[in-house]
Amino acid sequence: MNERKTEKFCETVRDSFSDGRLINVTFSRFPKGDVTKVKGVPKETRDGVILQFEYFLTEGRVRHENVAPDGVVSKISQILSLGSKNCQATFTDGTATLLVSSKGVVNTSYKLGKELKALFPVVSGNDNVKNYIFDGSEPFMTELGISDRQGRVHDKKQSKFRQINRFAEQVRDVMKYLPESGAIKVYDLCCGKSYLSFVVYAYLTEREGRDVEMVCVDLKKSVIEYCSSVAKKLGYDGMSFVCSDISAMKTDEAPDLVISLHACDTATDIVIDFAVRNRAKVILSTPCCQHEMFRIMDCPELSFISDYSILKQKIAAAATDALRLAKLEANGYKTDAIELIDPEETPKNVLLRGIRKSNYAFDSEYAKNKRELYKNAYKYMTGKVVEIERDQEFQK
Repeated sequence: MNERKTEKFCETVRDSFSDGRLINVTFSRFPKGDVTKVKGVPKETRDGVILQFEYFLTEGRVRHENVAPDGVVSKISQILSLGSKNCQATFTDGTATLLVSSKGVVNTSYKLGKELKALFPVVSGNDNVKNYIFDGSEPFMTELGISDRQGRVHDKKQSKFRQINRFAEQVRDVMKYLPESGAIKVYDLCCGKSYLSFVVYAYLTEREGRDVEMVCVDLKKSVIEYCSSVAKKLGYDGMSFVCSDISAMKTDEAPDLVISLHACDTATDIVIDFAVRNRAKVILSTPCCQHEMFRIMDCPELSFISDYSILKQKIAAAATDALRLAKLEANGYKTDAIELIDPEETPKNVLLRGIRKSNYAFDSEYAKNKRELYKNAYKYMTGKVVEIERDQEFQK
């Protein structure tokens, strides 16, 4: 049965490649070894279109391999045999997924029929042209000043354009953790000018075809009024803008997705606390500056680093984000730290991702160990004692 499912999956990818529908195919969750991830993308060469595989190896190494159309099935089978437990293929009209359980059981799923061809250019040359989810011609891009009326992205907004497209990719990656039906409830906290709000709303409604209830929150009244007018002009009826202090906010229903982009210093912690307190299913947060740890850091063992201000800033930022992830783990989230955009464009390029576990129990041995890890790490960096207490209303 497993062999037939794998064979069908390989043939589906091959057929999509042959008729020009394949956008990419990605393999992940390899066992510990040399290969950490593999991605295949159609490329146009002098000899015709090939499928170029990029192997991401340990220690930051990368290698490439070009595969002709008649070798696609055998190559995909070979990569799967390396132990990949997650393979995702994206087409112009849908997706195909192959998952391998811890017991070796193969499960496949296919979501086809979406007209995505205009959104994803399929074949690019070897000049590393990036296939973005949004190309700049979208009305919200123009209204926010990212592109002109002809859809050309302004030179000064290229970095922001790449940043929000990358965030949209992250939302795409967590769709499987969001409800499959009904409206998706989203909170964008410390939303600012709401670049992120609009791109996430547009992606979920226009690309995924979902109903969305989005609440965007910021302390600046003028910004909230401006963004509200833009949403009204675009006809984004599912967006609402609130001028409020996040730490004082309450919600009757658990958010499906909480997002934030560059919430400054401890504002990111307030965002995370709101998400945890209200049992958000998914958290995607990109921190900004981390001043608090720089001020309170008291670790004699690391004085050989902290004696130098610029190095202390770097270790304080890394420690802050690591502690945030440890706190999320202690509150029942599976976590990742992801590079959002090239660090040459901005040093604020780390995205913290949390996926709430359905089987989490506050009193479990796992949760106790994670809380102990967080407490010990915090004390090591600051010399201070901190506790994670049960929230009687939510942490049950």
